Amino acid sequence: AFNEKGLGIAGLNFVSNAYFPKELNPKKKNVCQYEFLTYLLSTCQNVFEVKKMLNEISVVDVPFSEKLKNSSLHYLVADEKESVVLEFTKEGLKIYPDEFDCLTNNPPFDKMSFLPNLYMSLSTEDPKNTFSEKNDLRCFSRGMGGMFLPGDLSSTSRFIRASFTLANSKCEPKEESNVSQFFHILQSVQQTRGLCEVNSKGYEITIYSSCMNLKKGIYYYSTYENPRISAISLKKEELSSEKMKRYSLLDKLDVAYQN
Repeated sequence: AFNEKGLGIAGLNFVSNAYFPKELNPKKKNVCQYEFLTYLLSTCQNVFEVKKMLNEISVVDVPFSEKLKNSSLHYLVADEKESVVLEFTKEGLKIYPDEFDCLTNNPPFDKMSFLPNLYMSLSTEDPKNTFSEKNDLRCFSRGMGGMFLPGDLSSTSRFIRASFTLANSKCEPKEESNVSQFFHILQSVQQTRGLCEVNSKGYEITIYSSCMNLKKGIYYYSTYENPRISAISLKKEELSSEKMKRYSLLDKLDVAYQN
């Protein structure tokens, strides 16, 4: 989600590591975990204000209802200048600068951000033969500089793949080009039905993908069934309204027939 000031936040699965106390803190303002994201977006304008606000609140594990338990999440918080990762664990709140501008799920970010060290030899260029001067080794295909870029569906591999793709992505300085490129980056880590079994009856899939232009206040999304990009402009709405406005998800396959 994001607000009209240019602050955006994403919550990602952080099972077994996320921890929020059930007890209220009498010395701070208590914010339920399910309303944490909304609370920050309604009170803060940028990452600096978020970090300041975190000293004043306690995020607690009070559910919306018995049927709707809180999710185990960690958070990527970003504005136009910087991005940070917030993790609530049993050791307390941890705030990490995110030089990769990327986050997936487990493990904790300090361990996750170490992993790119194992892949520093990856390159967008053709590799040079450093195996042996005695052997005449040559490239037999384009893209061999990216060999051993992990291709499995684990969160660590998706972090490496998304970080490498994002860091080397090139596009024109136009809105359409940036949006198109963003979705190509997300497609490099999307989950395809049938490849990641959750149980005998179902598979994990990428239900939807989205990106946000924090400056213009535009939310772009596509769904698993409808890859066409749809957009909703926040700044075309009445921002001072007390009523919620809801748009139906455009989830039906949209094919442009040319003949």
